[in-house]
Amino acid sequence: MSFTISHTPLAPHAHLSPSLPPMSILRRLNPSRLTLRLHRRRLATVAAAVRQDTTLWTPAPLSRVEPAAESLFHVRVDLSDAPDLASSYTRPGQYLQLRVPDVEKPSFLAIASPPALAAKGVFEFLVKSVEGSIAELLCGMKKGDVVELTQAMGKGFEIDQIPPENYPTVLIFATGSGISPIRSLIESGFNADKRSDVKLFYGARNLDRMAYQDRFKDWEASGVNIVPVLSQPQDGWTGQSGYVQAAFSRAKQAYNPLSTAAVLCGQKQMAEEVTSILLADGVASEKILKNF
Repeated sequence: MSFTISHTPLAPHAHLSPSLPPMSILRRLNPSRLTLRLHRRRLATVAAAVRQDTTLWTPAPLSRVEPAAESLFHVRVDLSDAPDLASSYTRPGQYLQLRVPDVEKPSFLAIASPPALAAKGVFEFLVKSVEGSIAELLCGMKKGDVVELTQAMGKGFEIDQIPPENYPTVLIFATGSGISPIRSLIESGFNADKRSDVKLFYGARNLDRMAYQDRFKDWEASGVNIVPVLSQPQDGWTGQSGYVQAAFSRAKQAYNPLSTAAVLCGQKQMAEEVTSILLADGVASEKILKNF
């Protein structure tokens, strides 16, 4: 690396004098300000360390890891020795952090099983295996391998805000692994059988990537009308195609927005566009439930 030094001749009337730092630098070097800034930085570092240290991690073994659909896996964790962790899960839609061995960074996962199953010592998850991710490591683990989990967090789906006598219509939207907390909602029971119109618009690329098809019959029996939506369907598919938000717009029937609620989980664009449609129709924003 080379440097070129340029010589600028002094003007005939110039006088040599010691150069002084500009006032902005002097202000930055003000001892009291510098001390205060260092003190604040030190406090922020300590506070961050305290927050990190207060996270409670509970080890628990895996009792099941098996394919649920293409690139999706059922993961079950045995909580029989972790009753406090199990009892932290009280509402469908809650999530937690999970760590795999030798990896410090955790992964956030929505709990797929209903709270009633947690009372029996089980958490279940639907995990999408993405190359190079923590989820891929988790999906490659075996029964008996130990993971670490935090307690359940988040407000979940506030179903008590939409009682069946006031909200007989509930529209549910899910895409991909976003069906995970929706399963918890449906299997927890939210009085679907006491509502006149409950629909689940469930989007996936194709049937090979659609999890929980073996549960559809039971979900339908509980009062949920399932509308599968495939963005890239195989030949012979006669159901709804495209994206969930477009399928909803096509299939939408007249409904009373004042007695309609919605539950959303999944791809961001879907959630935003469906929310816009519902708001434009007059559905109250506080009755559009999300878990994050």
